[in-house]
Amino acid sequence: MKKVYGSADEALEGVLSDGMLIAAGGFGLCGIPELLIDGIVKSGVKDLTVASNNAGVDGFGLGKLLDTRQIKKMMSSYVGENAEFMRQYLSGELELEFNPQGTLAERMRAGGAGIPGFYTKTGVGTVIAEGKEVKEFNGEEYILEEGIFADLSIVKAWKADDTGNLVFRKTARNFNPPAAMCGKICIAEVEEIVPRGSLDPDLIHLPGIYVHRIIQGDHEKRIEQRTVRKREEA
Repeated sequence: MKKVYGSADEALEGVLSDGMLIAAGGFGLCGIPELLIDGIVKSGVKDLTVASNNAGVDGFGLGKLLDTRQIKKMMSSYVGENAEFMRQYLSGELELEFNPQGTLAERMRAGGAGIPGFYTKTGVGTVIAEGKEVKEFNGEEYILEEGIFADLSIVKAWKADDTGNLVFRKTARNFNPPAAMCGKICIAEVEEIVPRGSLDPDLIHLPGIYVHRIIQGDHEKRIEQRTVRKREEA
């Protein structure tokens, strides 16, 4: 099975459709699949539901899909750093399903493991619990959260081999593994494709069985917030 494609456009061909659910890796701007996001923008697909920790920033990352009004609903943990995200939500243009960060990660992981739902204490007694089943275990209340089963996963990794085994770079791993696992189809963009057998099996973060298509490209790796101080004089 051929997994390596020449570009984001080629890798996305035949897998996009209006109204689909996409799981996207990344945290802030760290480890985001920026090339695949650009490809989705170019495709013009619309009415998307996107499960991702956040939605990039204005004009970059998933923020590009908000600018073009291609996203109908976000399933996220954080809406800061993106004024357009907040504007669309507050004006009623964008549906938003808030998730505690750990719950969102576990919903993705559960979907990848074929688990339809799980109970958690996180969110009990808050708006997060509204409309959800509550069950008591050992005298404590838990709410039922559903696994996320995405039509497509888009993720960013550091290295891959041609079978799809992925290695992530430090904190850029973040939501990428669970996002990759929960998609019916997973496309990964990487910085380097290495020969088969050259990756140490003990250092592979995501087995290739979860990855269906791979592209290699150059990434901007924009820094979301840069904090600096004046150099102290000696």
